[in-house]
Amino acid sequence: MLAPGMRRTAQRTMVYNAIVRLGGHCTADQIATELQKTKPGFPRSTVYRALEALTASGSVYAAHLGEGPTHYELASGDHHHAVCQVCGAVAHLHDASLRPLKDALRSETGFELTPDREIAIPGICPDCRRSAAKHQDPPAG
Repeated sequence: MLAPGMRRTAQRTMVYNAIVRLGGHCTADQIATELQKTKPGFPRSTVYRALEALTASGSVYAAHLGEGPTHYELASGDHHHAVCQVCGAVAHLHDASLRPLKDALRSETGFELTPDREIAIPGICPDCRRSAAKHQDPPAG
């Protein structure tokens, strides 16, 4: 939902709704492409301005996941992700699943994670693992 008190323009609403349709974890380019389907000629600069406003209002979260482009999702309170180091795919992790890691970090090192900060865990997604397994040479024997 758009944040209360935010000026609701048609463009911001369209960008927000595009994120909803895309299911989150989408880039500005993906949002612009989605909007072009129904509004040919929709300016890419308008997408960027709307994303800035939506992020500033707290309606949308901008996830900076490694070296790739910023991914946008609806604000939901926790913003933890697993990021594929091969293809860049992103999976959302719920805070509850990371609680044991946070507790272990605190008890073993005394280090406390800053609240409301993003945790990005690198790895390899199932599709890339399957693809790599298909391309491995069979063992010699």
